[in-house]
Amino acid sequence: MKRLCLYEWATAGGLDGPDGRRVTRDLSLAEAIRQEGLAMLSALAGEAATSSQLSTQVLLGDVVPFEPPAGVDVVRVPSGKEPAALVAAAQASDWLIIVAPETAGILENRLRRVADTGCRVAGPTTAFAALAADKQATATALASGGVPVPAGRLLAAGERPPDAFARPLVRKHRFSAGCDALTILRDKTCAAELAEHDERLEAYVEGTPVSVSVLCGPSGLWPLPAVLQEFSPGASPRYLGGRLPVPRDIASRGQRLATRAIQAAVRAVANRETGGASAAAGWVGVDMILGAREDGRGDRVLEINPRITTSLVGLRQCSRQNLVEAILTAAAGGVPGLLFDECLKEASLVFSAALLC
Repeated sequence: MKRLCLYEWATAGGLDGPDGRRVTRDLSLAEAIRQEGLAMLSALAGEAATSSQLSTQVLLGDVVPFEPPAGVDVVRVPSGKEPAALVAAAQASDWLIIVAPETAGILENRLRRVADTGCRVAGPTTAFAALAADKQATATALASGGVPVPAGRLLAAGERPPDAFARPLVRKHRFSAGCDALTILRDKTCAAELAEHDERLEAYVEGTPVSVSVLCGPSGLWPLPAVLQEFSPGASPRYLGGRLPVPRDIASRGQRLATRAIQAAVRAVANRETGGASAAAGWVGVDMILGAREDGRGDRVLEINPRITTSLVGLRQCSRQNLVEAILTAAAGGVPGLLFDECLKEASLVFSAALLC
């Protein structure tokens, strides 16, 4: 039986430590991040609990409420001890799944901390995580690999978006995750404030927001069913959750585009480290906009998430295969058996990014 440790940064105490203040000082946003983390952790723990191949423990901050499923152990992490607790848990485990934001280098830092523990990480290499964390570098790498991305440029700290840049436009922190500090300027009447940090400035793309998660490993890439993404309205949207199914023609386009994006990112990090396709091991999410053109010429990849994403919450409800076992199989170089319910063709499945919504 394999010893598996599940670590989700926000719920393991990271959000309450120094790194949490680097992510946000907004209490309402911090609570939304915690709830999204709980949703992902709950989905991972629920899958792991049904596996006869795994002995699973989760790391939890000392004040985080969580009822683990039967058979999953909880290791409480004292305040301020989250990084050390992660290393100790890795040393005592065979496999580790890390869920952490790319913002402020948090994911990359945690990957480096466990690199010499002897534990196998079902996740990307540090070089792959570093590339995905840098939104400008990701766009450059994808474009160089022939993957369509929104037109854009780097906006350095202290700059304003130039008037000549077409509206609507999107501003996002260069080193960020998801909707972190994302702002949409609809027209030139919207105030264009100075950038406090380096930003990625890009053209707003019309179309359907879709996320495609891909299981990755040395033996190949296996795209999972595409998920429609839902966001709050306004100039500073927040991710709310997802919906299944995605129309078949759009879904297949999204799966092909996600595979191309990951392949391009792997090639981009090839000169930074060895590892080949395993640079993207485990679960990798690709966010994109799929345009109205059937030939896909309006499609654009927005970013790569080198970790478990909230799509797991919905996908596990329609998967006939244990997805945690599938993640570990792919990361180890095997071929995961994937099968999803046909009922998704007729029924709609909606899931929230927050566990308690």
